[in-house]
Amino acid sequence: MKREEVLTEALPYIQQFHGRTMVIKLGGHAMVDAGILESAIRDAVLLQIVGIRVVLVHGGGPEITDKMKAMGKEPKFVAGLRITDEETLEIAQMVLVGKINSNIVSLIAKSGGKAVGISGNDGNLIIARRMTPRKVHIAGREEEVDLGHVGEIEEVNPAVLHTLLNNWYIPVIAPLAIDRLGQSLNINADTAAGEIAVSIGAFKLINMTDVDGIMDRERTRVFRRVSLSDAEALLATGVVSEGMIPKVSSILRAVEAGVEFGHVINGNKSHNLLLEMFTDEGVGTMIYR
Repeated sequence: MKREEVLTEALPYIQQFHGRTMVIKLGGHAMVDAGILESAIRDAVLLQIVGIRVVLVHGGGPEITDKMKAMGKEPKFVAGLRITDEETLEIAQMVLVGKINSNIVSLIAKSGGKAVGISGNDGNLIIARRMTPRKVHIAGREEEVDLGHVGEIEEVNPAVLHTLLNNWYIPVIAPLAIDRLGQSLNINADTAAGEIAVSIGAFKLINMTDVDGIMDRERTRVFRRVSLSDAEALLATGVVSEGMIPKVSSILRAVEAGVEFGHVINGNKSHNLLLEMFTDEGVGTMIYR
């Protein structure tokens, strides 16, 4: 498309989205590739500049693993789930809050925006309970595994987010939570983004990951627009599998609870966020009620 065509196509979307709130979950390769992350942040700042209220939630699993190995601690996973003891939790806090979160805030400032970095602990934003032992299949038999300091979200208290958004700051949220005894817990970033989107009445929840969207079973075609019921069927029949399960599940939960639209897009491709938001065709998968 010519540049003037792109701008003309974008105009009605900019008008429609003005003043709306969008929650964007940053994940995948963007968390370890500085160039990809900076491009995504520039796009998020542009959304804010045209009048969209933006909330960013980020992951950081690969960086936590790398830091653990650098500090001489071997990460432990059972059936793909990280075992989080006290030392692992401390490393996760250091990486998520001290490195990734502060880096994103700096990139937003570099791009001309204003941001405040917080975690789910701040302002009692996310209250969670320690996850009970999970039943997993190991070597063909079922076993109960205690994941340690890993939380399940009980409630989200969005007052701090409303304060930041009303003053046109971009909240940048690290996926940590606090329990009712004041203990920190690690939580799933996809789930956190979904629950936050519901709590603030977001118009859209966008999950930026490493794939082009929800794909068919043969992984040859991306579903561009999927109804809530069809997305539930794709999940139930195993078309949505492995790492896509928590991403799509969090979107389904959010859309069922009132978020108008959920999106899965490939965050590794420059300006995919803008193309998904401001063009008729889009570039990923949109889930709607």
